[in-house]
Amino acid sequence: MAEDRTRKAVQKRARNRLDLEPDTVERDLVKLVLTVVELLRQLMERQALRRVDTGELTEEQEERIGLTLMLLEERMTELRERYGLRPEDLNIDLGPLGPLLPRD
Repeated sequence: MAEDRTRKAVQKRARNRLDLEPDTVERDLVKLVLTVVELLRQLMERQALRRVDTGELTEEQEERIGLTLMLLEERMTELRERYGLRPEDLNIDLGPLGPLLPRD
C-alpha cells in the first residue's frame, strides 16, 4: 500500500519535470518558456490588481492593462494548444520546494 503511494508520487513528479529527450526538445523548450511567461503573467496580474485596489491607475490605464493581460492569456492558450500542453503542464515541480506556480 505505502509502496504503491510512493510509486504514484514519483510518477506524478516525473510528469511535471522537463523531459529532455532529443525528439521532444522543441516541445520541452516551449514548455519551459511558457512556464516562465506564465509566472511573469501571474505576477503582473497581481501587481495590476494591487495598483487598481490602491487607486494608483486611471480608468484608461486599468483598461489598457486589463486588455493586455487578456490578450496575453489568449496567446498563451493558443501556444499551449499548438504544442499539446495543458495549464497544469506549465507548473514545474521544484522537488522539495513544491510547484513553481501557485495552484488557483
